[in-house]
Amino acid sequence: MTQIVILPHATLCPDGAVLDVEPGTTICDALLANDIEIEHACEKSCACTTCHVLVREGFNSLNEADELEEDQLDKAWGLESCSRLSCQAEVADTDLVVELPKYTINHAREHH
Repeated sequence: MTQIVILPHATLCPDGAVLDVEPGTTICDALLANDIEIEHACEKSCACTTCHVLVREGFNSLNEADELEEDQLDKAWGLESCSRLSCQAEVADTDLVVELPKYTINHAREHH
């Protein structure tokens, strides 16, 4: 099992979390399976950026982002060099530290 440390997020995970996941699981699926309701407006089809995360530690252990993911990431709020779409980022055997961004491009959620 690989450990994912989720840094505290004011609404999605106020106390942070530590998740044990099987290698090959996407970060998005790991979050959802542990009741951390990250957005995934496109139903995990790599067609939006609402599941964008920042992989603060262990980034290089993830599968490589393909061209479609890279194109989508260009649209993400708060893009950094450690940004990934959590629906596409598969966990390997290296522990991760993940930060959930404060905002997404989903204005309906941000401004309700």
